[in-house]
Amino acid sequence: MVAFLFLQQFRGTVTDFAGFDARADAETLYNAMKGIGSDKEAILDVITARSNGQRQEIAAAYKSLYGQDLIGDLKYELTGKFERLIVSLMRAPAFHDAKEIKDAIKGLGTNEKCLIEVLASRNNEQILALRDAYKEAYGRDVEADVIADTSGHFKKMLVVLLQGTREENTVVNADLVEEDAQELYAAGEAKWGTDEATFIMILGNRSIAHLQLVFDEYQKIAEKSIEDSIKSELSGDFERLMLAVVQCIRSVPMFFAKRLYMAMKGLGTADNTLIRIMISRSEMDMLDIRECFRLQYEKSLYNMIKDDTSGDYKRTLLSLCGGDDDLAGEFFPEAAQIAYKMWEVSAMTKVQLRGTIYASSGFNPGSDAKALRKAMKGFGTDEDTIIDIITHRSNAQRQEIRKVFKSSFGRDLMADLKSELSKNLCRLILGLMMTPAEFDAKMMKKAMEGAGTDEHALIEILVTRSNEEIKAICASFEEAHKKSLEAAITSETSGHFCRILVSMVQVFSLASKAGQDPWHELGDACNDDSSAMETRFMSVLCTRSFPHLRRVFQEFVRCTNKDIEQIIKKEMSGDVKNAMYAIVRSVKNQTSYLADRLYKAMKGLGTDDRALIRIMVSRSEVDLFNIRKEFKDTHDVSLHDFIQGDTSGDYRKALLVLCGGED
Repeated sequence: MVAFLFLQQFRGTVTDFAGFDARADAETLYNAMKGIGSDKEAILDVITARSNGQRQEIAAAYKSLYGQDLIGDLKYELTGKFERLIVSLMRAPAFHDAKEIKDAIKGLGTNEKCLIEVLASRNNEQILALRDAYKEAYGRDVEADVIADTSGHFKKMLVVLLQGTREENTVVNADLVEEDAQELYAAGEAKWGTDEATFIMILGNRSIAHLQLVFDEYQKIAEKSIEDSIKSELSGDFERLMLAVVQCIRSVPMFFAKRLYMAMKGLGTADNTLIRIMISRSEMDMLDIRECFRLQYEKSLYNMIKDDTSGDYKRTLLSLCGGDDDLAGEFFPEAAQIAYKMWEVSAMTKVQLRGTIYASSGFNPGSDAKALRKAMKGFGTDEDTIIDIITHRSNAQRQEIRKVFKSSFGRDLMADLKSELSKNLCRLILGLMMTPAEFDAKMMKKAMEGAGTDEHALIEILVTRSNEEIKAICASFEEAHKKSLEAAITSETSGHFCRILVSMVQVFSLASKAGQDPWHELGDACNDDSSAMETRFMSVLCTRSFPHLRRVFQEFVRCTNKDIEQIIKKEMSGDVKNAMYAIVRSVKNQTSYLADRLYKAMKGLGTDDRALIRIMVSRSEVDLFNIRKEFKDTHDVSLHDFIQGDTSGDYRKALLVLCGGED
């Protein structure tokens, strides 16, 4: 591990205001609220520019000057989300946490997500302060109230966290690390059922430094991450709580970056979550949360808030956010540590790829061919039979059906299907009936024919196929179109983008090369003009193997403190940027890249059916199960549900079979 990775600089965006005068600020706030209406800009300018300690002094000065409660006056003068945000800023951190816990368990139902977020992310000192504040504010014991409102293993883990007694030693015992990792493995993956008590004891009590090493050791033993084991061994709120604990052990800023993204993505905003996090982290680690947000979601927290909120509420949140990171190219220490670790994990992790479509047992190509012929004879078409047969056979079995259909009936199955089916269902079924190389070659041709070029499709196919697969695509393309794929690309694209695609089509991967180390080549290229930078990036990104590039990108972070993805986004443009970026995304986590492509194909108005069909067909026997998992983890909705809500009829029915289930 590199020395800089041990730096822990949690930095907020709100600090003490220089030249602070509590009485002057109290007077400003009083004047902003007296008379008819209120000066909201003056209120937010004062409150967001003062630290919480200074706000408490303002509240005290306000009461001594005017004999009134500042929070009470703010509640009276302001409304809606803006009022909730400003009033919450006026509470001391421990009392803010106490109120969030109280609100989460009062009335009918329980806000388990709030309980998980607060209790999983707070350190011992914060937990103990929360307990005292809760007792002072409500005259009750927070532990007793949580016990009364929760149950099972979820309750037990919350109680453990509420003790505020997590070990805090930074010296780690290597023998105990191995012992705990073995115990966690024995408590879950290595046995029938799960010993939840072991998970609770270890994850709820061991120090952060210790557990970070336990998780690394666990990955070696189980050949899967602790998160994946928790997902397979636990369930419900207990699973979500334990995952949150693990995420906070790994990185509290990344945990909150993910929570903020989930609060704002899609239709509607979880404003209570957004307010709670922006307030509680504004004086602690908001700068690191911002960088983790950009690292994970490829856009700044600032711009997502800007797009998702409005009015004075938006202005206040943006002030707490403290700035826009979309122009940055270097990491803060916390984000650098996470980026380095992400590339390290990417380089070490052995991923077992799983499709959703397998060979059918008891397969009889003659029987299938007869059933398909019968489904297409006479008036009307039996789409259900066609879908049932074709989506439940492997591609190799479909090729046997094609041959038997021709020999039995003297007819071309592909032509019959094309004449009987229509629109997207036809495109999907025909895609399934082609060999993978035929299908990819056809998709490449479709992407280049007509008035425009679908550059995203060309990029997606070439960056996600192996050398052998690209060779097969080239052979199939030339056989079908009597023209090489390279020649077609050269005639339809231009400049550096053309050179990138041609380089990928030529499928040569080098593990090393004489001269500078590849990360050094990329680092030096950051100082070049855009054209020279693109050329030097291309010489590395388009010629090295994926395992090699993972190590290159890891070294790049360590030695330059720069974000290679952000440099590409900032310094490049157009199709070159898209291609380079797709290579990096695919190198880091190919299934995540494809999950994102599926999400973009269906989100918003309209559906990119060509992209949806292309990915569902090409990945159904390769890694669609893994893509489904990434889709759910990233977007908090199952691929099955997304397809169900975005498509219809027999087309939807066939896609859902390929999807293989609901997560």
